[in-house]
Amino acid sequence: HPVITNEHPDQIQLFKWGLIPFWAKDAKIGSRMINSRIETITEKPSFRNAVKRRRCLVPFDGFYEWKKIDKRKQPHYIHLKSKEVFAMAGIWEKWKNPETDQPVYSFSVITQSPSNFMAPIHDRMPAILRPEDEEKWLDITISPEDALQMIYPFDEDLLAAYPVSNQVNRVSENSPELLIPLSQKEV
Repeated sequence: HPVITNEHPDQIQLFKWGLIPFWAKDAKIGSRMINSRIETITEKPSFRNAVKRRRCLVPFDGFYEWKKIDKRKQPHYIHLKSKEVFAMAGIWEKWKNPETDQPVYSFSVITQSPSNFMAPIHDRMPAILRPEDEEKWLDITISPEDALQMIYPFDEDLLAAYPVSNQVNRVSENSPELLIPLSQKEV
């Protein structure tokens, strides 16, 4: 996935989604670290050094969350009403693969409690940065505690959401049709 790091703020780089701490024995740990909770990011050994020294912006044009409806989950696509690209706050890490001696660059998206807009859909949401805070987020001379103060529920008047096909649940699916809104009859 594309990221913009504090080390190279003028470049877009492709990193593996799922943070692999530098001390990890193998890359499998990354699958459990796609997100990092804002409430514990400065305490958890997997994240605390990265939030101090390795912050990144993770650009998206939208994301999916699943709303519980009775006993099933309905995927929803969430995006800016303007349809512009936005940045989520992230952290990144460089891990050396012991088998190949090659570096693997990975990242995690920071999550937080939901805004009033997101709460009916899901109990968490990504930390979406305001455009004016993006450059500051990358500035590691700002303490993690001060940097985390830039994260608060994004202006809900700027967000939109709608239900989409359950095909989103299949990793093998990757097509523009996944963004087509379902009619209320289909939900």
